[in-house]
Amino acid sequence: PEAIVAYIEAAIEDADPSLIGHALGVVACASGMSQLAKEAGVSRDALYKAFQADGDMNLQTLTSVMKALGMKLTVQTQ
Repeated sequence: PEAIVAYIEAAIEDADPSLIGHALGVVACASGMSQLAKEAGVSRDALYKAFQADGDMNLQTLTSVMKALGMKLTVQTQ
């Protein structure tokens, strides 16, 4: 779990939406896409589309997937 969190944090720090989507996609595939989709309340196909390099990852999908993975998005000062 710590390595997964570090991986996602590094993607978010890079501030590249496609990299964030890719990182979440890698973790989602490793975690089981069908179960994750069910827990996130998003269709499996929608997740695959969101995780593509040119996918449309919106904030709702991002937070739903992170919550389903047992994570949360937080904000802190630099």
